[in-house]
Amino acid sequence: MRRPEQSNGPLTLQNPARRALSGRVPSLATPKSPPPAYGSIVTVLSIDGGGVRGIIPGTILAFLEEKLQEFDGLDARISDYFDVMAGTSTGGLVTAMLTAPNADGRPLFAAKDINRFYLQHCPNIFPPVSKGPFGLLKTMTGPKYNGEHLRSVVKELLGDTRVDQTLSNIVIPTFDIKLLQPTIFSTYDAMKDVSKNALLSDVCIGTSAAPTYLPGHHFETKDEEGKPRAFNLIDGGVASNNPTLLAMTDVSKQILMGNPDFFPIKPADYGKFMILSLGTGAAKIEEKFDVAQCSKWGVLGWLYNRGATPIIDSFSQASTDLVDIHASVLFQALHCEKRYLRIHDDGLNGETASVDVSTPENLNRLVEIGKSLLKRQVCKVNVETGKNELDSKNRGTNEEELIYFAGMLSEERKARLLKEGNLA
Repeated sequence: MRRPEQSNGPLTLQNPARRALSGRVPSLATPKSPPPAYGSIVTVLSIDGGGVRGIIPGTILAFLEEKLQEFDGLDARISDYFDVMAGTSTGGLVTAMLTAPNADGRPLFAAKDINRFYLQHCPNIFPPVSKGPFGLLKTMTGPKYNGEHLRSVVKELLGDTRVDQTLSNIVIPTFDIKLLQPTIFSTYDAMKDVSKNALLSDVCIGTSAAPTYLPGHHFETKDEEGKPRAFNLIDGGVASNNPTLLAMTDVSKQILMGNPDFFPIKPADYGKFMILSLGTGAAKIEEKFDVAQCSKWGVLGWLYNRGATPIIDSFSQASTDLVDIHASVLFQALHCEKRYLRIHDDGLNGETASVDVSTPENLNRLVEIGKSLLKRQVCKVNVETGKNELDSKNRGTNEEELIYFAGMLSEERKARLLKEGNLA
């Protein structure tokens, strides 16, 4: 069966007979990396939410996979190297695309095809909306978009694949609006709790259902006794727009539970972790609002003001920055800053800072922003201001750090395969 990465034209969505896949299938041509128990570090990839801005991490991941292929051959894929891959909203969709198996047991998408998918489908997921009074009325009385194309394309893309079939262990947060609590889907949980082993398509639609932009998503699963379990989901960014800590917590939970996948380490021994955290960009900090203004707002003012949605933007940005601050300080305290790399641009402006402007011009600008981000110096968040600042350790450019990461990931995978006996 032809894989998406073999074509240079528009992507053709296929359902590659996944009903024959009863679990995670190892690659025949390229052995899947053995679990951390065969190695010395735990590798984690985290991808933020951000709508069409998912193109930015898509560009970063294409570069990383290219470097991994230089080390290990053209069959190398991102999911071969990361023990846990976490994604929220658009990051959850990217995670699913990189870890869902095709009929050959290899990733459905190569990293270089992520942006091609976005360029092809974002204009239909987020079609133009009237800017007149009727358009404003529509956004005030219901979701800005009906979500039909997103549901259709994701269901066709992922077919019958379930969470326990992913080629790497995934973590995708959502928020259950009926229970008013986060619902986190992970491969490890799905293997133990059949009611959490949902269709990957349902999880992706749920985590992408951003309030005011897309409708929520309802679906049901069944537990071991056949009793239905209902999910009423909206965007995972409501709970955790940057899922880095969720991924770390998932690993710690597995260690506490005695999962044999992990070598004997303490659950909070994060010095043994290697984490790549990819942001989707944020608007340039311009001190857009102040207390004098927001003190006068009612419900409508918080929901829509000067083209922005202040309450949603505030929660999303706060969630993203707090996680980055926590992780950055943690790895500094453990004297292993080289094991944590956060790539994020907090200087977006105009349409590039939006989550839904899907004109060809804006989408292509996002591709260029991702490329320019590779050339920038490594930054870390300032705990006091929340702004990204040059790393005082002079770590070089993001591109150079990714090459370093690729080398470390390649060495770790080869060491595991050798120890397991799958590498001559």
